[in-house]
Amino acid sequence: MRTFRYERPSTMSGAVALLAEAPDGAFLGGGTNLVDLMKLDVARPDLLVDVRQLTSDRIEELPDGGVRVGAGTPNSEFAADPLIRRRYPMLSQALLSGASGQLRNLATTAGNLLQRTRCPYFQNVTTPCNKREPGSGCSAIEGHHRDLAILGTSRECIATHPSDLAVALAALDAVVRTEGPDGERVIRMTELHRLPGPEPQRDTVLKHGELITAIDLPPLPFATCSHFRKIRDRASYAFALVAVAAAIDVADGVVRDVRIALGGVAHKPWRAIKAEELLRGGPAREERFRRAAEAELADARPLPGNAFKVPLACNAMVRTLLDLTEGPR
Repeated sequence: MRTFRYERPSTMSGAVALLAEAPDGAFLGGGTNLVDLMKLDVARPDLLVDVRQLTSDRIEELPDGGVRVGAGTPNSEFAADPLIRRRYPMLSQALLSGASGQLRNLATTAGNLLQRTRCPYFQNVTTPCNKREPGSGCSAIEGHHRDLAILGTSRECIATHPSDLAVALAALDAVVRTEGPDGERVIRMTELHRLPGPEPQRDTVLKHGELITAIDLPPLPFATCSHFRKIRDRASYAFALVAVAAAIDVADGVVRDVRIALGGVAHKPWRAIKAEELLRGGPAREERFRRAAEAELADARPLPGNAFKVPLACNAMVRTLLDLTEGPR
């Protein structure tokens, strides 16, 4: 590991100011991903600004009926919170499907959203990777890409985003609150992460020195009827091949509203807008669910090694919606 400077400021504004003056610095929360990348020599910050004690670790109701989750909330506490389990069950399910108990105790909410891809070429400094070293090439396109993206890819990158929590938050239309050198701002969760385009090294729209302070969940009554499904190679401690986060509101057999997001298929959590539009106002039936899923995956551009993800994602969407509308068997 390379030499770096460590600072623990007493205020968020102080943390932001410190990092604004260090172009190669980074914020440190739980460190469960960043420290690993530093050991691999993928991340090379010359300054770590510890913000673990600065951002809130509280979960509290908002006046409009929504819920605010502090950026410093450990994943384990987020998943176990009774309010979250009751009103947003797919968030608890998404959190509990990731990592291990020990890692969830340490990992923060903001850190979960900002973790880097697990593409093997990104983590291997001996191979070309445009995300790690812009302009060097994408080894995955002609190499091992079984776990990688089928939607929203570019010639520069086919990496996937690894966060399960981010997928569920995107489905819920959550918003992210930040504090940065230019002050505070609010970013829709669906707009926080980027598709790779010609700049795959940029995972998010955050500016350097911009710190996530909280996540706001909307007052969405039908989120109580939600589910997170994760398909992976083993039952635990594995990243998603495909994930589905869905919430649906059905009355008299008709879909009044629906929210769907996919994970494991793109450089960012993939909000299934086309599928949602086809489902609203239509019958809550399997054939309608399948037609919507197929429409959402119509723009998929898989490679030979991950073409199986297209039918897998389609089937996962259909099964998740059926489980939510058919109830216990």
